[in-house]
Amino acid sequence: MKTSKLFLVVVFLLLQGCKYDKYEALVPSNNGFPPQVEKIIITKCATPGCHTTQSKNAAAGLDLSSWDVMFDGTSNGAVVIPYRSDFSTLCYFTNVDSTLGLVVLPTMPVNEPPLSKTEYETLRDWIDAGAPSKEGTIMFADDPLRHKFYVANQGCDVVSVFDADRRVAMRMVNVGQNPGASPPESPHNIKVTPDGKYWLVVFLNSDIVQVFSTETDQLVKTIPIGNGIAGGWNTITISSDSKKAYSVDYNGGRIAFIDIDAGTSNTVGPFPITGNPTPNLHGVALNQNNDTLYVTCQDISKILKIPINDLVSYEDININPIGPWQLPFPMRPHEIIFSPDYSKYFVTCQDTNVNQVRVFNTSNDQLIQVIPVGKVPLEFALSPANNLLFVTNTEDDFFPNMRGSISVIDINTLTEIKKIKVGWQPHGLVVDEKKQVVYVANRNVTGGIAPHHAASCSGKNGYLSIINLNTLDKDPDFSPEVSVDPYAITVRPK
Repeated sequence: MKTSKLFLVVVFLLLQGCKYDKYEALVPSNNGFPPQVEKIIITKCATPGCHTTQSKNAAAGLDLSSWDVMFDGTSNGAVVIPYRSDFSTLCYFTNVDSTLGLVVLPTMPVNEPPLSKTEYETLRDWIDAGAPSKEGTIMFADDPLRHKFYVANQGCDVVSVFDADRRVAMRMVNVGQNPGASPPESPHNIKVTPDGKYWLVVFLNSDIVQVFSTETDQLVKTIPIGNGIAGGWNTITISSDSKKAYSVDYNGGRIAFIDIDAGTSNTVGPFPITGNPTPNLHGVALNQNNDTLYVTCQDISKILKIPINDLVSYEDININPIGPWQLPFPMRPHEIIFSPDYSKYFVTCQDTNVNQVRVFNTSNDQLIQVIPVGKVPLEFALSPANNLLFVTNTEDDFFPNMRGSISVIDINTLTEIKKIKVGWQPHGLVVDEKKQVVYVANRNVTGGIAPHHAASCSGKNGYLSIINLNTLDKDPDFSPEVSVDPYAITVRPK
């Protein structure tokens, strides 16, 4: 009897040893995961034929064999975003209990029992704590001067912060004052100050400007605008010394004059035009001396030219003057931008009967060129180093089975030299001269492409595209999803 008991004990220990040895053989000694997380990911995710370095191409391109490489994500974006399990798809695909968070099919691991509630909560809580390595390192927290770009998702009151080197979302930042507001406050425009210290965001449904640090991406201050009267704040421009900002009100024809350092503002207007006492203002730009604002009146054919120190002496400029380029339609000017030398300015004319970029001489505000582009041209991005201007044609049907295109304009010849197929309903875009790329936010709102995963708030995710500045072609391997209705995008070079 004693011999039988001893035999059973030995067999038990041997079996336990085999399980331990098998686990150790699968886990690289330097994988970087904390022990409890390591046990889940390495034994249930980074298994042969699944999310390993060798087999990742057959598994959505996702490699989970180490903590560091996990943050490369997939072509559809990051799978783990520190501190945000609600935006981390690793949680979506491993959850089977909708009371705990989003559930997205197919449940991982495929053809295997799902994670237990305890295992799922271990992953979720780890991500919400920053998804640290076993040494306690938080990814992307090592370099406050990191090269980043930012996407304002106006359907979800959140800004996606991207690491420009890895091209993945590194943080998701809640913006606005009323989390979960319905309708959302809708971050409509976002800009980095010229000195690179802050990013500013304005909202369609909230009378504030918020200022965030580009080093920490933490809120620095909230500045009330509108003098207590509701508005629809569309766009913002910032002075070259990074001290002042100007935002325009679509609903009330007003302009907010903002002192960034002091955290104060004064809203003036409306600026009436004959027959239009409260024009719908949209685009705004500063001239070279930072002493005059140029503002588009979106529903007619006018722009305003407003001296900052003499608001009474503003002018309205007819962008559809009598002459060979006159059309019997309103131009509906949306956005405005100056050439690198400020000798010219460009205006997108979005009326579906027009679909033009109009070019004006800054010295006398005379129309000097009309450039036909795609349907509903809206936003601009300028590459001074390449003498190129990029325009989003949000509703263009130039490419079969695609809604939208990018027009590339040669600043020297004032002609469109190419149309580029990017993604569904491109809107905001920005040039990154350091990386020699153009980042494009595709709204993907009306019709569009089914997202790869559910949104964490109401609506359908949009996604990004990248254009190579040297080839003027879209990168076929980059289409990360962001949140709902990515509308505006800006870059902060290192």
